[in-house]
Amino acid sequence: MVEPSWPRCPRCHHPRGTGREEADDCLHCREWPQALDRARCVAVLCSPATTLVHALKYGGLAGLAEVMGDRMAGVVARERSSMLGDGGTPPIVVPVPTTAARLRARGYNQAGLLARRVGQKLGLTVREPLVRLRGSVSQTALGPDERRDNVRGAFQATAELDGRRVLLVDDVLTTGSTAGAAAEALRDVDARGVFLITFARALPHTSAGAATHGGLAA
Repeated sequence: MVEPSWPRCPRCHHPRGTGREEADDCLHCREWPQALDRARCVAVLCSPATTLVHALKYGGLAGLAEVMGDRMAGVVARERSSMLGDGGTPPIVVPVPTTAARLRARGYNQAGLLARRVGQKLGLTVREPLVRLRGSVSQTALGPDERRDNVRGAFQATAELDGRRVLLVDDVLTTGSTAGAAAEALRDVDARGVFLITFARALPHTSAGAATHGGLAA
């Protein structure tokens, strides 16, 4: 797997390049809503990560969620104190929901499968308080502002979280628009912090990006 190169942004782990200012965020996450605290991934969206993502999402190979989820759990475990906190009430794992139409077509939500494996490996409870209120057009050809508009108000949380931290799970991070909208919905029901973990991340200079991933990415 190809990992994002160092140095990385503390908030989103996008490669910063040498000589960049030592800020707490970067141009790639500065427009994210404050509800989304930080993001981490296993690999850049290029081969072989792209093959795994497509096989899980479109190829019906649901068993890949175990292998991919194990790698995601490993990333979280290495940063457990910063992402999940130390002591107190344990965080919960929440998958980004898909639309009913996509769920019927695929037979499963790939983010749900990944979330269950991550929760199992980390010993955390998986809950699904998020619902998708509407579908949205493909994000593939949209710019950052259009992506944010595309998913604004797309999610609603149906249960109070009472100050719990949330580990939000999805397969791919592209711009953060989807994850940001989901995080805002979770904060509306009193999530204390929302931390995103994905298997892959699209980086324009090293990956096939959203053009090959297709559909709606985080």
